[in-house]
Order: sequence, then structure tokens, then C-alpha cells
Amino acid sequence: MEVKKSEEILAEIYRNCHLALESISDILPEVEDEPLKAEILRQHEEYERISGKAACLARDKALEVKEPGPIKKAVMWSSIKMNTLMDNSRPHIAEMMIQGTVMGITSLKTSLGDLPENDDEEITALLKELIALEEDFEKKLKEFL
Repeated sequence: MEVKKSEEILAEIYRNCHLALESISDILPEVEDEPLKAEILRQHEEYERISGKAACLARDKALEVKEPGPIKKAVMWSSIKMNTLMDNSRPHIAEMMIQGTVMGITSLKTSLGDLPENDDEEITALLKELIALEEDFEKKLKEFL
């Protein structure tokens, strides 16, 4: 099993948040259901908050974190646009959001398992906070199915 370093975990937290923020920005114009739109906007705010914490931690620890590359963003954008062009119903959009959230949870929980025993407590706490947040998002999104 590969042990991930604190820097890698922090970069993953930041990248996860930015992918989520990008996805939300791409999908929001397609959402017509107001309660679902409100939930997605709430999630956007939470991802921004965690992303800000990750950026501050990186700055304080002199670490570099990068946003996802333009190709990844373009692939996500086109996938979201194609998916919502076919079906922009409330259940379909909720399902798309859940799939992205589950991918994030899986990736973050894998990283949690890969942490070294003496890992940076602040980074570990932020990782756990993001996992809990995404699990809550998944639960709330299921109400829209």
C-alpha cells in the first residue's frame, strides 16, 4: 500500500473541491427545479469554504496546490452538457450530482486510508471534514431522486 504524503492529500482536497465547483458551475444553468438549485448552490458555498481552507493551509505550509487542468475541465463540461441536453429532469440532475459526489467520497476515503500515522493533523481534519460534507451532500441529493 502506498502511503500518501500530507502535500498530496492537501492537493487532492483542493483538486476535489475545484472539480466539484467546476461541475456545479457547468450544471447550474441547466437546473430548473428551485429546491434542487438551492441545494446545489449550498454545496457550492461549502466547496468554496473547504477550498479556501485548503489554499490557506497550503500557503501556511509553503506547499503548492494546483487546479485541475483545462483538458479535464473541458471533458467534464462537455459530459455535463451532453447529459443535460438529453435529460435535465430533477432526478437525472440529482443522479449526476450523486455520481460525482460518490467518486469524490471514494477517492478521499482511499486517501484517508493511505495516510501515514504521523500525518499533519490539520490536513487530516480537513480531509475528514470534506468526506463528512460529501456524505451529507449525497444523502440530501437522494431526496431529489
